Amino acid sequence: MKYVEEFRDPALAKGLSDAIARAADPDRTYRFMEFCGGHTHAIARFGLEDLLPGNIRMIHGPGCPVCVLPVARVDAAIALATQHDVILCTYGDLMRVPGSGFRSLTKARAAGADIRMVYSVMDALALARAHPDREVVFFAIGFETTTPPTAVAILQAAKEGLTNFSVHCNHVLTPAAMRAILAGGDTEIDGFVGPSHVSAVIGTGPYVEFTRDHAKPVVITGFEPLDVLQAVLQLVRQVNEGRIEVENEYARAVSDAGNLVAQQMMARVFTLRDRFEWRGLGWVDHSALRLTDAFASFDAERRFALELPTPTENKACACGDVLRGVKTPVECALYGDPCTPENPLGACMVSSEGACAADWTYGRFRREAAS
Repeated sequence: MKYVEEFRDPALAKGLSDAIARAADPDRTYRFMEFCGGHTHAIARFGLEDLLPGNIRMIHGPGCPVCVLPVARVDAAIALATQHDVILCTYGDLMRVPGSGFRSLTKARAAGADIRMVYSVMDALALARAHPDREVVFFAIGFETTTPPTAVAILQAAKEGLTNFSVHCNHVLTPAAMRAILAGGDTEIDGFVGPSHVSAVIGTGPYVEFTRDHAKPVVITGFEPLDVLQAVLQLVRQVNEGRIEVENEYARAVSDAGNLVAQQMMARVFTLRDRFEWRGLGWVDHSALRLTDAFASFDAERRFALELPTPTENKACACGDVLRGVKTPVECALYGDPCTPENPLGACMVSSEGACAADWTYGRFRREAAS
């Protein structure tokens, strides 16, 4: 398949692996954070860490939107579905994320709540048209990649005059999370593997602050194994040469300006929240979006007054530490027993992009083979 198979060529991967080994200074350690959960999944799936020298460490970041959603927001979705007789729609991975008391949307649905898995926000919009007598709420999550479709749906709902459709907005912003990771100082990072699809929307410009203000090189790259290996090679070379730049390995999909149409739609429908809570990062200023006043009638948080008890976290779960790069998945006491993708006790074990789920699906077998 064009633009896929050629980026999985074993011979080219071996060549890149050898080039990285030659470039890496044996007297130093390289610590690179892949921000995006898609990269985490690719690294685990294709065993890329096994192709890197031992002094290059890949640190998993908070780029899984399901993983970073805090318990309080999951509790809010469950409350919407159980207390307000709405049709609650969301993506499949979010259905199994544990809220307070290990309750999830899946369990709430089993108890009788009308909660439906959808493949896109347009499916929720179609449900609102089909059920004019019911309130339909789309529980929206994701980084800048999934934000434009939500904006399109809201604009379409406004155009059609759909009064029974609203969005519970949990869209978050990549640069703010990267900023919070660096400000936290929990782990040393020598450079970032920049996200793919997010960058296709926002372009390369937002990453300049990390080279300018934090002296961290950024290489934006795709999800295929050769993309990731090439990004690591470019980061190693930048560190060795003392260069601190934003490089775009993923030029076949990412431009400097990004998708201007998508950016304009986002700016029309959304505005910055003052603060937003992230799993693992806590409350981060200007890190998420809400609907503008012009579209307040489509804002589920304003439409439904939710009174929620204080959320309760599973204190044994190390998902927050994994998202900050402080711990690896296997350092969580729950990993594998009893927490697995079939029985997720933490958000990082739910989505395939979560570091724990990726490691359980792929990484543990390589460790077993190596032992």
